[in-house]
Amino acid sequence: MKDTVILGIESSCDETAASVVVNGRRVLSNVIASQVDLHAEYGGVVPEIASRKHVELILPVIDSALKEANVSLEDIDGIAVTYGPGLVGALLIGVTAAKAIAAATDKPLIKIHHIEGHIAANYIDHPDLEPPYVCLVVSGGHSHIVYVKDYLEFEILGMTRDDAAGEAFDKISRVLGLGYPGGPAIDKQAKLGNPDAIHFPRVNFQDTYDFSFSGLKTAVINYVHQANQRGEELNIPDVCASFQQAVVDVLVDHTLKAAKETGVKTICLAGGVAANSHLRATMEKRSKDSGFTVLYPTLVMCTDNAAMIASAGYYSYIKDEFTDLTLNAVPSLRIGEGHQPERPKNL
Repeated sequence: MKDTVILGIESSCDETAASVVVNGRRVLSNVIASQVDLHAEYGGVVPEIASRKHVELILPVIDSALKEANVSLEDIDGIAVTYGPGLVGALLIGVTAAKAIAAATDKPLIKIHHIEGHIAANYIDHPDLEPPYVCLVVSGGHSHIVYVKDYLEFEILGMTRDDAAGEAFDKISRVLGLGYPGGPAIDKQAKLGNPDAIHFPRVNFQDTYDFSFSGLKTAVINYVHQANQRGEELNIPDVCASFQQAVVDVLVDHTLKAAKETGVKTICLAGGVAANSHLRATMEKRSKDSGFTVLYPTLVMCTDNAAMIASAGYYSYIKDEFTDLTLNAVPSLRIGEGHQPERPKNL
């Protein structure tokens, strides 16, 4: 059986990325141009700056991915691109590049939901993984518990009602003067602190697996401000450890309950916050106690990349789920939308 080679393109936020992946699981190249340093001085991603940088980098990154994989556009079977959710200006750069390549080569164009891409990262690092399973997707913009029934069939079991977990990490890091991005900074400080030093609130809703982190964020900010007003010296490691523990407790509790309800045997992690060492360790321990297998991507596959987009694209390709050159960016896109055949290739 002939191998299927997919070119993936990702530009939904502040990484410009391109990758070549074979059969959804074997990575030939995975080129990522990060803008983290560029946005660090602003304490977060500035959309206009991100878009301009994507324009500058998108073609060189795609060219590098092809060269590193030792393939040409003629060898590519399909082009997969993130079309949402994300920053609309950033998304448009990747979508426009993918459409141009599809038009020039007459290759199929495949639209990919960013969260479905994060989920697919697990197929790359765990070649034997197959649905069904439950996946906790946590990043700066997303906090979802997803029931992956099949490669293209998803059900949202829970999601954030306000701040995403990664967004809360970034905001607390900024308040504590730890810089951007907040996840790695808080994870590092938390290793030196006592997670039981301060009790911060955990929000649990009745009859749902949804999350809410705005109250926790406010509680931590108030704690910091009150300590400053009293002239007390903050124990930053304790604050970080206690905050992180509150986030992890809720994420793990809800995910385990969802996994038990669905009857799956495997729990996957995905997204930037899946790189958090305490989340991984806690999920592993509590899942093992409950009889679940836990899988998560390597650190590079947790952050935004195009290999995960190419992997997700493979499963759309083999089901003939292609789109056409009218494809546009959809900044607020619900997971699972758009999974129906539209028309062959890009005609």
